[in-house]
Amino acid sequence: MYDIELNNGVKMPVLGLGIYKMTDEGEMKDAVQHALAAGYRSFDTAQMYGNEGMLGNVLEKTDISRENLFLTSKVDTGNMGYEKTRASFTRSLEDLKTDYLDLFLVHWPGQKKQRLLDTWSAMEELYFQGKIRAIGVCNCQIRHLEWILENSRVTPAVNQVERNPLMNDEELFLWCREKGIQMEAWRPLLKGNVDLPEISELAGKYGKTPAQILLRWEIQSGYIVIPKSVHQERIFENADIFDFELDETDMSQLSSMNTGKHSSHDPESYDF
Repeated sequence: MYDIELNNGVKMPVLGLGIYKMTDEGEMKDAVQHALAAGYRSFDTAQMYGNEGMLGNVLEKTDISRENLFLTSKVDTGNMGYEKTRASFTRSLEDLKTDYLDLFLVHWPGQKKQRLLDTWSAMEELYFQGKIRAIGVCNCQIRHLEWILENSRVTPAVNQVERNPLMNDEELFLWCREKGIQMEAWRPLLKGNVDLPEISELAGKYGKTPAQILLRWEIQSGYIVIPKSVHQERIFENADIFDFELDETDMSQLSSMNTGKHSSHDPESYDF
């Protein structure tokens, strides 16, 4: 397992544990403990998930020091805007039992430019105050990012988007790479529907599971990944992706499966 250096010099683990939909503290405790044992140090939550407090409680009881953890959270859509962003960030710190975040993201850009810019302005201030080590966005298309870049002091460090073989926006990836914005993949494992023929064939070729093939494709493509699981076997399996490489032909095959269809809302049009 290794780190990727973001555009401000902060190092972020290439693999993290997503904790979306974890609502039972006992389940989260087990998942986090399994993840730490498997070598994970990055944990991805959000205000919207309603589980920042549980994650804070669990991490407080571990023997891993705070400086060796990488914590990400995201501002909820209902908390966007300058004042609400600052207030909700304070609550997130309290819930997570920490005095800083490693990464804070805009969860959804929406279609209202000024709302996004006001949110970003608040995040920039928190960043300059040393309360966040890096700030970024989720689900942003090129036009959303252009709004920010034209009206801000800080270039987003990360853009977290839906990315898997069926939803693979190469144009956005290349644009972000040119601007120094690190891409991160949510839903890398197709909501668990990984046994597509092309993926299963590659799993047999490399002696790996379909999930490991997909995660390896992600990190070889230059993405950070945050697969979600509460099961010990899967958590360890998802971390066992650093002892092999996909060849260029197989990388291209997976990339060619793109349908361009989002499995959730389309960030080009959806607002709230």
